[in-house]
Amino acid sequence: MEMDRIKWNERFMSEDSFLGERPSPFLSREIERIKALVPGRDAVDIACGEGRNSVFLAQHGFRVVGLDISDIGLAKGRDRAQAQSVHVEFRRVDLDEYRIEEKYDLILNFNFLQRKLISSEVASLNPGGVLLFDTIMASEELLQLHNPDYLLQPGELNSIFSAYDGDILYSDESRSGDMPTARILFRKSITGSE
Repeated sequence: MEMDRIKWNERFMSEDSFLGERPSPFLSREIERIKALVPGRDAVDIACGEGRNSVFLAQHGFRVVGLDISDIGLAKGRDRAQAQSVHVEFRRVDLDEYRIEEKYDLILNFNFLQRKLISSEVASLNPGGVLLFDTIMASEELLQLHNPDYLLQPGELNSIFSAYDGDILYSDESRSGDMPTARILFRKSITGSE
């Protein structure tokens, strides 16, 4: 945990805003559909970093919990929320060991891959709840620089979420550019079974 915390603190200290101040384009594009789909307004942002997506959700009426390991990232998130006059509950947690115990209507998992956490995320969705997942896929270049355990394989995200009781409402893989990504919008069954 301490090594991860130090690594991410250093990244978040290095720039005013590591990933920029605007929310994820995927989240921005889907926010109206999400608001129409979700059964309530309780949300959690997994690996929230500096809180750009957490603050965006709070601006759209969600009660948001942002989880991250970085003290620096969370402090920036708190400052960002205060500057925008919204409230986000930021919590420092080690996501390698964390299990979600609360129930949520919306879960974001962006730029983070912990495969064993996915089943906990789906289980923590309220019936009809939505999970947005957007993270990096493996490429020859990235495999030379990153641990393959933290990179999705092509088709993997669809395969994972197809096993759960619910619907994949959107799925996309982009293999172009420096950072190939896979994203999915999953809605848990209204009956709420897993």
